[in-house]
Amino acid sequence: MEPARPTRILVVANRTASTPVLLDEIGRRARAAPCRFGLLIPDAPTRKAPDWTLQDAIPLLEREVQSRVLGVAGGPDTFEAVARAVQEEGFDEIIVSTLPAKRSRWRRRDLVREIAELGLPVTAVVVPRKSLIDLLDDSISMK
Repeated sequence: MEPARPTRILVVANRTASTPVLLDEIGRRARAAPCRFGLLIPDAPTRKAPDWTLQDAIPLLEREVQSRVLGVAGGPDTFEAVARAVQEEGFDEIIVSTLPAKRSRWRRRDLVREIAELGLPVTAVVVPRKSLIDLLDDSISMK
């Protein structure tokens, strides 16, 4: 009998790409069953620079899951970038990491529901505001 193919999970995040809540979720998944991860950080055309780059975030995710994480090209429209990644890379599941409802354009757009219409299981990881404040405090103190 052939071993089961690892579940391929696409992680979609921007500001929340390295928060403990997201890292805990992907670490839990990696320990529970064989899986491979891809990270998509959509382009942010309304800002001068993205909050995270794949080069910054991937090492953090790789350390958490103890394996390679695929960097997936984004694009100006998050849904279109996710749909393209699912089609091109054959992901089985999607994790969308967002800010709390009052701060999240993705939540106001109902992006999680829109992505679920692709027909794959979707998990929304909502990062509490306190986690973001702690993360910002840590990055300021490191400078």
